[in-house]
Amino acid sequence: MDIGAFEAREIVLQCPNDHAIFCSSQLRSLAPHKCTYGFDVIEHIGKELFVHCRNEREIRKTLGSRNIFVSEREIGYLGKKFVVYLALAHAESREKLVQSMKKRGGYILHVDGTCEGNSPHLFCGMDGISELVLDNIKIPSEKKELLIPFFQRIRIHYGDPVALVHDMGIGILRAIEQVFPGIPDFICHFHFLRDVGKDLLLDDYQTIIQRLRKHKVRSLLRQKARYLGKKIGQDAEGISDLKAILEKAEPQTSSLERIPALATYTLIHWIFESPRLSRGYGFPFDRPHLEFYRRLERVHGLLQSISGIHLRNKAKDNRSFIQINKLLEEVLADRELNNAVTGMAKKAQVFDKLRQALRIAMPEGRSGLNDNGDETDIKTIEDQVSKFKEWLMDDESRKTTYLKMIEQMDKYWEKLFADPLIVNTSEGPVTIAPQRTNNILERFFRGVKRRVRKKSGTASLNKTLKTILADTPLVRNLEKEEYQKIILNGCSSLAERFSQIEDKIVRDQLKQAEENCEKIPPEIKKIIKQTDLPQKISALFFRHSKFNANCHLLS
Repeated sequence: MDIGAFEAREIVLQCPNDHAIFCSSQLRSLAPHKCTYGFDVIEHIGKELFVHCRNEREIRKTLGSRNIFVSEREIGYLGKKFVVYLALAHAESREKLVQSMKKRGGYILHVDGTCEGNSPHLFCGMDGISELVLDNIKIPSEKKELLIPFFQRIRIHYGDPVALVHDMGIGILRAIEQVFPGIPDFICHFHFLRDVGKDLLLDDYQTIIQRLRKHKVRSLLRQKARYLGKKIGQDAEGISDLKAILEKAEPQTSSLERIPALATYTLIHWIFESPRLSRGYGFPFDRPHLEFYRRLERVHGLLQSISGIHLRNKAKDNRSFIQINKLLEEVLADRELNNAVTGMAKKAQVFDKLRQALRIAMPEGRSGLNDNGDETDIKTIEDQVSKFKEWLMDDESRKTTYLKMIEQMDKYWEKLFADPLIVNTSEGPVTIAPQRTNNILERFFRGVKRRVRKKSGTASLNKTLKTILADTPLVRNLEKEEYQKIILNGCSSLAERFSQIEDKIVRDQLKQAEENCEKIPPEIKKIIKQTDLPQKISALFFRHSKFNANCHLLS
C-alpha cells in the first residue's frame, strides 16, 4: 500500500544436513506465499468491502490512484481471503475471548438465521452481553439435525452459556433441548407476540386484502386521482382556498362550491396515506389494509353527511363527490368484507391488550423492529400477563374465541418469564438480566442486508447469500476495540496478524468454500448460451434411440 508494485530478489537457502529450506522472513511478512498482493492490500480491501460497504469498482479506482492495479474479480477474491484470515485469527483467539466473557459473568447465546428466496440460511450465534459474533454456519434449512452440530461446536469452543435467547422455530427449540439441557432458555417476546398475532388475525386480514382487491378500489381511486390531478392542474388559488377553509374549520358555501374536484383529489390521497399510521413493526402489529378500509369508511361518512346540503343542490359541480361516494358505497356494502373487518377489529383490541401487558411493541410505540421493550421488571410484566390471561378465561365466550392464544401462553410461559440470573465471577457474584428480545441479532442481520444492498445496488440478496462465506459476519466484531485487541495478539495491524497465519490453511479453506459454493461449471455456462439448445438435445436423444434400435436389430 505504501509503494505499490515492486520486484524482489530472494535468496533461498537449504541446510546441507537436514535439507531444511530457509526463505526470507521479511518477504513472507509482506505477502502470502505465491500471492501477488500484500497483507496490507488484503486488509484494505476487506475493510473497504465489508466495513465501508464500497463496491469492487470503487475500490479498484482507489487502489489505482496508489499504483496498485487489481481487477474487480481479484478484489472479490481477496475480500473472501480477508474473511478466511479473520476467521482463523478468531479461532486462534478463542481462549482469550472466553476469558474476556467470563469476566462479565459468561455469555448469553442469541441464535437466529436469515435467508432470502431459495438461498441457504446464514445462521449466527452471538453473545448478547458483549454483542460479539461467536460462530456462523450456512445450512439449507433450520432443521434440528443441521443445528445440533453447530450448537455442539459452540459448546466445545465457548462452554455452556448462561442462558439462550431465540425465536420460536421448532428446529431451534429441539436442537437446544438436546445440546443445552438444563440451561435457562428464553423465547423472544417480540417473536412470541408476532406469532400469536398472526394466528389470531391473519385469516380476517387476508380476507380484507382479497375483498379490497376484488373491488379494485385502489386502482379505481388512483385512476380518479390522476384524472382530477390533470383537471385541477396547478390551481394555486383553489389550493389556497381549501387550506384556508381547513384552518378556519368553518363552512364557507361559496368556497366549497368552487373546489369540489380539489377536495375530492385531496381526500383520495388522504386515504392512500393510511400506511403512515404504521409504527414500523410489520404485521400483525401494523395493519395498513385495515386502516385503509377505515379511511374509506370515514370518507364515505363525510360524503354522506354533506350530501343533503351540497350534492343535491349542485349535482353537476359536485360530480366528483358523487362518483367517489358511489364507488365507496359498493365497497362498503360487501358483507364478507364487513364481517372480516368487524371480527378483526375485536380481535385486534384483545391482541393490543396483550402487547400492553408484555410492555413491548405497544400500539403507541415508535421503535419499530428495534423495540426491546420498556424497562419494567420481568416480575411486574409476568403479573400483568397473568391478569390478562385471567380476563380471557373469566368469560366463556372469550375463552372459546381465544383458546389458542391461552394455549400458546401456557406452552411458553416458563420460557417467557424468568428472574435475573446470578453468576459467580472472579470479582464476586454478578446479576445478569437476559434481553427480552432477540432483536440484537435481528438488527445485526438487517445491518448485513443493508450494507450488501448499499454495496451491490440490488434489493435481492438471494445470490449474495449463496456465494457469501459463512464467516463473513465476523467482520462486524471489528467495531469492538476489545475484540480487535484480542485477535491482534500484540500486532500493530491486521496485516501483521494475518502474516502469522499459515497461508496453506487459508488456501485450503478458500478451495473448500469454492467447492461448496453453488456454481455452474464454466463449460455448462458456454452450452446454455446456445439459443438452439433444446433442438440439439432433442436431436441427440433421437440419434441415441435410433442407434440403440439398429444395435438391437443387428443382435
